[in-house]
Amino acid sequence: MAYRLAIFDFDGTLADSYPWFTSVLDHMAARHNFRAIDAEERESLRGASARAIMKTVGVSTWKLARIAKDFRAMKKDASSGIPLFPGIPEMLRDLHGRGVVLALVSSDTEASVRIGLGPELSALFVHFDCGASLFGKARKFRRVLRKLAVARTQTICIGDEDRDAQAAAKAGIDFGAVTWGYSTPESLIAHNPKLTFATVDDIAGIAG
Repeated sequence: MAYRLAIFDFDGTLADSYPWFTSVLDHMAARHNFRAIDAEERESLRGASARAIMKTVGVSTWKLARIAKDFRAMKKDASSGIPLFPGIPEMLRDLHGRGVVLALVSSDTEASVRIGLGPELSALFVHFDCGASLFGKARKFRRVLRKLAVARTQTICIGDEDRDAQAAAKAGIDFGAVTWGYSTPESLIAHNPKLTFATVDDIAGIAG
């Protein structure tokens, strides 16, 4: 199936930011008083939902906004050193050249995302809607659809976490799961994605 609009997630989908995330996690746990976890447990939690992870480490919903604010500030300072996954620039250029409209919805800030993409790749995206709350992406997906006037049936969200899949379902758009991000492929497949991408090159297929 050919899609007219692709709404990308950033961290774990386009940017290889998981190593940075794990490097600051202990600091954030101490700063915000939630439970630190070792490398083995971190790996096991990649198959859990966002809500399950919050429960495991002891993060309550009311703490999320302050924790997210700190993460975003630290991420902006680190963005220039966080690489994109291999093949991402070429894939984005290819989709753009074949007429797929590119948008980006992220929990990160637009400034961090633009730093991570760089000026040339940022210019390929017609719309950024950033700063989403942990469970607030569905609203942003709907806003992108209204702004760009693209039908839901012609739109796909491409992401790496269960909350991306859930938000896409709430917004009534297809979900494409990448297998190289934060969540395990098995946990994403449980959400019945319309498409599953084993490699970056596989995403080219959305252009038909």
